[in-house]
Amino acid sequence: MLRIAIADDHPIYRNGLVRSLEDEADIVVVGEGASAEDAVALYSEKKPDAILVDLSMPGGGHLALSSILQRDPSAAVIVLTASEERDDLLAAIKIGARGYVLKGVDAPTLVDIVRRVVAGESYVSSGLAARILVEMKVSSEGPALADGDPSTTLASLTPREEQVLSLVAAGNSNKEIARHLNLQEKTVKHNMTRILQKLRARNRTEAAMFLRNARNGP
Repeated sequence: MLRIAIADDHPIYRNGLVRSLEDEADIVVVGEGASAEDAVALYSEKKPDAILVDLSMPGGGHLALSSILQRDPSAAVIVLTASEERDDLLAAIKIGARGYVLKGVDAPTLVDIVRRVVAGESYVSSGLAARILVEMKVSSEGPALADGDPSTTLASLTPREEQVLSLVAAGNSNKEIARHLNLQEKTVKHNMTRILQKLRARNRTEAAMFLRNARNGP
């Protein structure tokens, strides 16, 4: 059973989310909130498998995201927002959101995204992912990713780590990667930890973007 929490300050929209998710036999909504404070309390008390967080709710979704991830860096936080603003998207990904989903997504797609994120994948709504890559390439603010030639940085990965990263970039979850490479899932997780450290990436999405950037060239 997947345990999901929702923090959004629009009751009608939130109620619709609850119904859509709980239409699935293996999903239960364990708590609801309407502010950043509620989101942090919900995560601390309920320990859901994933929490959906709105950016524009009182207290701010970015603050909720940051507070949750400070307490639990492995938290599966999915931003569900109407904002297509570059700064909102980049800030959420850099803080560590595992998903950035635009409101208006249909229920089956949202359910699929939730399942994928809980399984270890990252998700950014179509059309927005390219903005992350462009920003990481041209940002003059000192990105979190490793400095220098991306190809040289990739050379610091072991062959196994590069295999894992390639499968992450292709959209595979840790469980799927373990099956592809005939490894235990915990071994894949250890490889991902080392990959993130070497690339100085904050999350799987950044690491995947780094790989695509290195392979596509300047």
